[in-house]
Amino acid sequence: MKPELSIIIPIYNEQDGLASLFARLYPALDALQTSYEIIFINDGSRDNSVPILAEQFRQRPDVTRVILFNGNYGQHMAILAGFEASRGQIMITLDADLQNPPEEIGNLVAKMREGYDYVGSIRRKRQDSAWRTLASKMMNRLREKITNIKITDQGNMLRAYGRNVIDLVNQCAEVNTFVPALAYTFARKPTEIIVEHEERAAGESKYSLYSLIRLNFDLVTGFSLIPLQIFSMLGMALSLGSALLVVFLLVRRFLLGAEAEGVFTLFAIAFFFMGVILFGIGLVGEYVGRIFQQVRARPRYVVQTILQDGMTQAEAEAPSYVRLEKRQVGR
Repeated sequence: MKPELSIIIPIYNEQDGLASLFARLYPALDALQTSYEIIFINDGSRDNSVPILAEQFRQRPDVTRVILFNGNYGQHMAILAGFEASRGQIMITLDADLQNPPEEIGNLVAKMREGYDYVGSIRRKRQDSAWRTLASKMMNRLREKITNIKITDQGNMLRAYGRNVIDLVNQCAEVNTFVPALAYTFARKPTEIIVEHEERAAGESKYSLYSLIRLNFDLVTGFSLIPLQIFSMLGMALSLGSALLVVFLLVRRFLLGAEAEGVFTLFAIAFFFMGVILFGIGLVGEYVGRIFQQVRARPRYVVQTILQDGMTQAEAEAPSYVRLEKRQVGR
């Protein structure tokens, strides 16, 4: 039987916090008194996350499924793998660090039952550092203006999606994407609610400053051509400005004669133009790089095995190197 809820949880080096996650997640879902499944996607963890997940599967095989990747493909690829394996009518994405309390899942489900097909969440009081909160708000505003995707708190992964939205997401074969934004483009009736936010139960954030910058590049270049159009217009404006400057310098030379001191001004203008050109080339390179990755048509991720109900006891308890012989290639 297909459950009503599918909980999608990416896992990457979360061994220290998994016990706390299990202790709060399962009771919170049992209290909803509805059918559910929990899909853990191990994204190439290098710690003991896999044995802990396998043990949890053996304890609750009726509602627990574990997808094991053969490497690290990123949080959003893990979520997409969970979507493809899900069977529920409502999908909930949740981070494993307990910054989003599992007890908030019931609020998202209640909102979905009102007829919405996409429910985002806004953290009431973020428990992140001040610089990260400020940077996130600035990027949110810039992203909304460029992509016209209205997501108030893009860094919060606690979200609910309807089956109609997930079916469309599963038809996409994008190599780099931002799942909440992709789902938002397919939603007919989206909304947002306010949820609580807590400090990490254990471990540290897997997103470095570089990762956050890369994520925002993927978000902007994956959903809008406005950056390219801005640089096209900027190029035309700079060309016109350069032509006017040349005319001005020629007229000045004929009227006032040569002026050696103006050399440094010309250097400054030249360096500014070169900086703009290099930045524009880098931006074009982002789009070309996305095209290159897409046309190679390589698998977005490789699934080594899936632990799920129906496996024999021997298969579930077999060493990982035996189970991992079964391979499945994701789109």
